[in-house]
Amino acid sequence: MTIMSEIFFYLSVISCLVVLAVLIFGVVVFARGGDFNRKWSNKIMRLRLVTQAIAVVLILVTVVLAQSGY
Repeated sequence: MTIMSEIFFYLSVISCLVVLAVLIFGVVVFARGGDFNRKWSNKIMRLRLVTQAIAVVLILVTVVLAQSGY
Protein backbone atom coordinates (compact mmCIF):
# COMPACT_ATOMS: atom_id res chain seq x y z
CA MET A 1 0.00 0.00 0.00
CA THR A 2 1.47 3.33 -1.00
CA ILE A 3 1.07 6.59 0.83
CA MET A 4 -1.61 7.84 -1.56
CA SER A 5 -3.79 4.74 -1.20
CA GLU A 6 -3.22 4.84 2.58
CA ILE A 7 -4.44 8.43 2.74
CA PHE A 8 -7.55 7.56 0.77
CA PHE A 9 -8.11 4.47 2.91
CA TYR A 10 -8.16 6.57 6.08
CA LEU A 11 -10.34 9.20 4.41
CA SER A 12 -12.74 6.41 3.44
CA VAL A 13 -12.89 5.12 7.00
CA ILE A 14 -13.48 8.62 8.37
CA SER A 15 -16.20 9.29 5.80
CA CYS A 16 -17.94 6.02 6.70
CA LEU A 17 -17.88 7.02 10.36
CA VAL A 18 -19.38 10.40 9.45
CA VAL A 19 -22.17 8.62 7.55
CA LEU A 20 -22.79 6.43 10.59
CA ALA A 21 -22.91 9.46 12.90
CA VAL A 22 -25.38 11.29 10.64
CA LEU A 23 -27.50 8.15 10.34
CA ILE A 24 -27.63 7.63 14.11
CA PHE A 25 -28.44 11.31 14.65
CA GLY A 26 -31.27 11.09 12.12
CA VAL A 27 -32.73 7.95 13.71
CA VAL A 28 -32.62 9.55 17.17
CA VAL A 29 -34.30 12.72 15.90
CA PHE A 30 -36.94 10.65 14.12
CA ALA A 31 -37.58 8.52 17.21
CA ARG A 32 -38.02 11.54 19.47
CA GLY A 33 -40.42 13.26 17.08
CA GLY A 34 -41.66 16.73 17.83
CA ASP A 35 -41.09 20.07 16.19
CA PHE A 36 -37.36 19.56 15.63
CA ASN A 37 -38.09 16.36 13.71
CA ARG A 38 -40.64 18.06 11.46
CA LYS A 39 -38.26 20.91 10.73
CA TRP A 40 -34.96 19.05 10.25
CA SER A 41 -35.62 15.39 9.33
CA ASN A 42 -35.57 15.99 5.57
CA LYS A 43 -32.37 18.04 5.78
CA ILE A 44 -30.70 15.37 7.89
CA MET A 45 -31.68 12.74 5.30
CA ARG A 46 -30.17 14.86 2.52
CA LEU A 47 -27.00 15.30 4.55
CA ARG A 48 -26.78 11.53 4.98
CA LEU A 49 -27.18 10.99 1.25
CA VAL A 50 -24.44 13.51 0.44
CA THR A 51 -22.04 12.04 3.00
CA GLN A 52 -22.83 8.54 1.76
CA ALA A 53 -22.12 9.53 -1.85
CA ILE A 54 -18.79 11.05 -0.79
CA ALA A 55 -17.95 7.86 1.11
CA VAL A 56 -18.73 5.67 -1.91
CA VAL A 57 -16.56 7.81 -4.19
CA LEU A 58 -13.68 7.72 -1.71
CA ILE A 59 -13.98 3.94 -1.39
CA LEU A 60 -13.91 3.54 -5.17
CA VAL A 61 -10.87 5.80 -5.47
CA THR A 62 -9.15 3.81 -2.72
CA VAL A 63 -9.79 0.52 -4.52
CA VAL A 64 -8.56 1.88 -7.86
CA LEU A 65 -5.42 3.32 -6.28
CA ALA A 66 -4.69 0.09 -4.40
CA GLN A 67 -5.09 -2.01 -7.54
CA SER A 68 -2.99 0.27 -9.71
CA GLY A 69 -0.16 0.44 -7.21
CA TYR A 70 -0.38 4.13 -6.35
